[in-house]
Amino acid sequence: MQLRYTFRIEPNFGQRIALERAFGCARVVWNDCLQARRDAHAAGLPYPTSAQLSKRFITNAKQTAERAWLKEVSAAVLQQSLRDLEAAYSNFFASIKGTRKGPKVGEPRLKTKRDRRQAVRFTANARWSITTDGKLSLPKIGPIRVRWSRALPSAPTTVTVVKDASGRYFASFVVSVAPARKVDASVPGAGDQGIDLGLTHFAVMADGSRIRAPRFLRKAEKKLQREQRRLCRKAKGSRNRDKQRVRVAKAHAKVANARRDFQHKLSTRLIRENQTVSVETLSVKSLARTRLAKSVHDAGWSAFVAMLEYKAVRYGRTLTKVDRAFPSSQMCSACGHRYGPKPLHIRAWTCDRCGARHDRDHNAAQNVRDEGRRIRAA
Repeated sequence: MQLRYTFRIEPNFGQRIALERAFGCARVVWNDCLQARRDAHAAGLPYPTSAQLSKRFITNAKQTAERAWLKEVSAAVLQQSLRDLEAAYSNFFASIKGTRKGPKVGEPRLKTKRDRRQAVRFTANARWSITTDGKLSLPKIGPIRVRWSRALPSAPTTVTVVKDASGRYFASFVVSVAPARKVDASVPGAGDQGIDLGLTHFAVMADGSRIRAPRFLRKAEKKLQREQRRLCRKAKGSRNRDKQRVRVAKAHAKVANARRDFQHKLSTRLIRENQTVSVETLSVKSLARTRLAKSVHDAGWSAFVAMLEYKAVRYGRTLTKVDRAFPSSQMCSACGHRYGPKPLHIRAWTCDRCGARHDRDHNAAQNVRDEGRRIRAA
């Protein structure tokens, strides 16, 4: 399996200029090739191939006065930009045909220098390397200082240099890791956990433990509103507005980083402590249309379940997804009797059949665990 490791990098002034030049050249090649395909489609002509686009907008363009500055960056960056456009079109056509899983993918769009995220990718043949003193050496950019927080498990195949909206630079490495061999879930003592995700408590476990929802966005809401008001008061196009835009981006990045750190730590602990984990799939897109939209986005359930999924593969665990249509909150976990839907304000109830007293979330987590066992047995 392939994993991505991201580290903060600290380019100096000259390297930041070189990176901006690489971002701009990759963006120009993307836009030129995309516009050529759009023009061919409008004229009723077949799409030009990647080889034709590469020769016209990279090789031949370097010989013209208008695009001579393309020589100032690594050719691998320009070629990778064209490959990314090919991948974007492939995903777009596969989404139209219905052969691609997941949400619908739109047609590739033109890029601008005002996009909040700029990135260039260096493949293995781009002659980039990690020096003996731990710096990332990139062609026509030089060795860049990296904040190594941990060691890479294997030699990386590609590296993507990213500049986010707050002006920070990151190096994202793709490495190949062999997944651990799954242990038999029937081994005595193997942990079996069910998780019910919510808003008041981020996660309620089948064993009764609860994880309080951190609500990072709610806690930082006043500061974000204050910074956003200051941004609205700045004159458009002024340097003060650009400085304030960076402050707003940094405030949002702080919230996102705190949420991601919480999700990583919790998902890692659950996967390491349990051999099998069952979690209910939620329709986040539908819940985001309700009055709970801000709280739903603040919780970040989709990202958390995605972390559980890939970490289960990596550590040899079993993750079972229970369908969202399963009535986990309507069933008695003791006798299995199913009741009708219950309003959200009912947090505890007693089963009429067996007399068991249930907490709503704990009962749902137990039902999710039992349904996961049934799915694995089937």
